[in-house]
Amino acid sequence: MMSWMAWTWPTALVFIGLFSAIGLLTVLEIKYPGGAERKGILGLVTTRGDRLFLTCLGTSFIFLAWLGLVGMPLWAPLGISIGWGILCFWKV
Repeated sequence: MMSWMAWTWPTALVFIGLFSAIGLLTVLEIKYPGGAERKGILGLVTTRGDRLFLTCLGTSFIFLAWLGLVGMPLWAPLGISIGWGILCFWKV
């Protein structure tokens, strides 16, 4: 099924998760329009979509830094990234 791009199941799960998050944000925007803007600890006014973008961007940097500095396994950066995502949606 995924051999045409040499994808692995973990890679597919990342993209399924990303598209699911975008779909959830779309449903939330339809149900509660306006994006729930708020000013966070960084001093930026952000919407739900901005916070998702910051979460994804930060997660990418966390994993790349971990791979460059430590290597495998990737369970620790996964935990750090989940914490980063919670922080982004809670405070940022």
